[in-house]
Amino acid sequence: MRYLVVGYGNIGAKRRALLGDRCIGTVDPYNPEADYADLEACPADRYDAAVLAVPNHVKIPQLEFLLDRGKHVLVEKPLVFPDGSVAARLAHTARANGAVWYTSYNFRFEPHVVAIRRLLAEEAVGTVYRVRMFYGNGTAANVAGTWRDDHLGVLQDLASHLIDLAGWAFGRFGTEFLVWAREAHELRGVDHCILATADRRVVLECSYLSWKNRWSIEVVGSRGTLQMEGLTKWGPTVLVVQRRRLPSGVPEEERDVVSLPDPTWAADIVHFEAMAAAGQTSCDNDLWVSRTLLHAASCPLS
Repeated sequence: MRYLVVGYGNIGAKRRALLGDRCIGTVDPYNPEADYADLEACPADRYDAAVLAVPNHVKIPQLEFLLDRGKHVLVEKPLVFPDGSVAARLAHTARANGAVWYTSYNFRFEPHVVAIRRLLAEEAVGTVYRVRMFYGNGTAANVAGTWRDDHLGVLQDLASHLIDLAGWAFGRFGTEFLVWAREAHELRGVDHCILATADRRVVLECSYLSWKNRWSIEVVGSRGTLQMEGLTKWGPTVLVVQRRRLPSGVPEEERDVVSLPDPTWAADIVHFEAMAAAGQTSCDNDLWVSRTLLHAASCPLS
């Protein structure tokens, strides 16, 4: 599959490097190193698929342009639909032209996220009582004044990953979330948030005000716990599996440390190409994430 990378910033450059010779060119009106200044300048017969790594406000028209020409599209997260009619229109365009789109949530392919999903499917910790996820960095000052500093803020950037994983790993797809905290300390938009499912079993917290990068997942179940710390893009990651001792006592513990270059981008491409081969889009997930983000940005605090 031959690719065109649209948006030649940090993420676009990563995608181009990963694709190698399969990337036939880049598009970016603001980067003089890009091969083309706009989409229409690249002949459509030169590529089969595109990576869309552009600001959120231009994603939908550019996605529609590509789908209309029968191109498969990997969209860098998030893809926020203003309403269901836009999603329905894009789904119709995709079907009519034999194309698909997939919105990338690459943390699905973190080795320890993959392991957590497998362990949950195997019911390794029994009935899940609660899940706590945290994703934070200290980039508020970098975000201020950029296109990312809008009403969604950290919701669209970091929380979208955790919402996606609530469905992908924990089977909570379609669940409604309450908003426990939504704050704007240093940005126009949200820079810290806490969301929880209506049954309060899954709690997600994200922040641009975590001065040291942090990622954690904690799962407590009837037969044990799972605890993940770190992402491979930052260094070693740890997964601790604890097996409950009845009636009480120190649990049996297994600890796995993964230290390797970030594998999620390559795995993400493989997943996208499998979806293209199967004719599947990420429309339903995108619509659910969109509704969750827009609700979280505007609803009263719970």
